Amino acid sequence: MIRINLLGVERQKTKTAVTFNLSQQAPIVCLALILAAAGGTGWWFWSLRQESIRVDADTVKANREAARLKSLLLEVTEFENRSKQLQERVQLIESLRAGQSVPVQLLDHISRSLPEMLWLTEMSQDGGAVTLQGRSTTLIALSDFVGNLGSNALLQKPIEIVNSQVEAGTSSRSGGPQAPDLISFTVRAQLAGAPPPDPAVKRRGRA
Repeated sequence: MIRINLLGVERQKTKTAVTFNLSQQAPIVCLALILAAAGGTGWWFWSLRQESIRVDADTVKANREAARLKSLLLEVTEFENRSKQLQERVQLIESLRAGQSVPVQLLDHISRSLPEMLWLTEMSQDGGAVTLQGRSTTLIALSDFVGNLGSNALLQKPIEIVNSQVEAGTSSRSGGPQAPDLISFTVRAQLAGAPPPDPAVKRRGRA
């Protein structure tokens, strides 16, 4: 009696089918791995490019901010230099004012006391006595001058008009109008804090 083992044939067929299926799936798996690797590499490259773009933008922004801060620093430095120069000028002016001697202050006060139509021809100082000589076109100007001199604490009151004389005006050679009369005067004042003048000197001055 002949026996045929059909079970072995079926197993062989099954094994062949399984082997055939694995051989067909291997390229697909490799292709999938390649695509995954390519996708990962592309994503990594894209992320690096985005990071580079962001870094470049931050660098440009930082450079702009640095330029702006540099400009502000220059302005602040310039302002500090100007402020320092102004402070030095103010200190210099204050030191000059503090170091002004009495004659300088006296000259400044006398120049400010001169009214219009009055001018000085001579000024002298003997100790604490100051003598001023000049001319004026009106007695009002002379009176204003004496009043202005007494408005400062540098000079003691009263301010004395030692003498005043009217000088007749002269007519021009061309026959024009006669020049106005001039008042020649001498004014004497005493510096504040100075000892009073010697009466004998005062009398000689009047003489």
